[in-house]
Amino acid sequence: MYATLIYGERDIRFEEVPDPVLSTGGDAIVRVTAACVCGSDLWPYRGVVPTRHPHRIGHEFVGIVEQVGPEVTRVKPGDFVIAPFYDCDMTCVNCLNGVSTSCLNGGWWGADDRLGGFADGAQGEFVRVPHADGTLVATPGAPDAALIPSLLTLADVMGTGHHAALSAGVTAGSTVVVVGDGAVGLCAVLAAKRLGASRIVAMSRHPERQALAREFGATDIVEERGDEGVARILEMFDGVGADCVLECVGTKESMDQAIRSTRPGGMIGYVGVPNGGSELPIRTLFNTNVGVNGGVAPVRNYIEELLPEVLAGEIDPGRVFDLELPLAEVAEAYAAMDERRAIKVLLRP
Repeated sequence: MYATLIYGERDIRFEEVPDPVLSTGGDAIVRVTAACVCGSDLWPYRGVVPTRHPHRIGHEFVGIVEQVGPEVTRVKPGDFVIAPFYDCDMTCVNCLNGVSTSCLNGGWWGADDRLGGFADGAQGEFVRVPHADGTLVATPGAPDAALIPSLLTLADVMGTGHHAALSAGVTAGSTVVVVGDGAVGLCAVLAAKRLGASRIVAMSRHPERQALAREFGATDIVEERGDEGVARILEMFDGVGADCVLECVGTKESMDQAIRSTRPGGMIGYVGVPNGGSELPIRTLFNTNVGVNGGVAPVRNYIEELLPEVLAGEIDPGRVFDLELPLAEVAEAYAAMDERRAIKVLLRP
């Protein structure tokens, strides 16, 4: 089969690799029908995270189950399935506590699993899935083709935006600021709207992203950054800031923006993958009673909650995909996102 490998900074290649094989009894082979590039994939692409040797990449996919091991009971060949951006068993104490990203037996795509097999990267034609009964979620029947993009967002960005909103305590009537206008930030706007926020500010300087944010539920747009951005937020919210701020970028600057945009006693939900240099100003948080909650999003725990709304057309997070390419053109997909020519790129084998 063919799959994506990263060799180094801005060096993405689509190459022939060994076909996956069942190896541990509880695994499955999934034929990928749609995958995508994540904003966090850009950190190694840009060289921010060093690539020490060529390796598989990609962690978001949906597809059709081709084979299952003898211990698998919840999914079967022919099922359309959604895979979260990690492998988990959904039976350990951390999974049952709602934090499946800390699964005691789980792992990550594109690496050896803890059972002695290899979990393929998601940007390929097939993926071997460890812990198939825990990791995969089957849809009730074959979904309509138009729903594929939104179903794919449940592998990561919609669940991650939802985690930001939950972590910040968004509820009916909350005032919300979303820092970041990438796919996660836009999904965070949608998540805040879904949870009943009364006012949602999207911080964005890009007209096409502003338009989608408004369609997802943003009531206001703020283009300013730094001190000017904070001043605008304070002006909008009684001089004190918003109830909840969703940090969806992961830089020192974005976290500073979030902290200074939150009212005393408010909460920040952060899901941006940290990009170095982000340290919390404990004295500032202490003095203002601002809380910080979040982290790597346990999206597997959210799929069953969000899936019915996607299937019913009540939410349409798949609109964050504004470019679709063949999987063989994955290098162009990375370049398009790196150059901000696309919000998020959908790949089809």
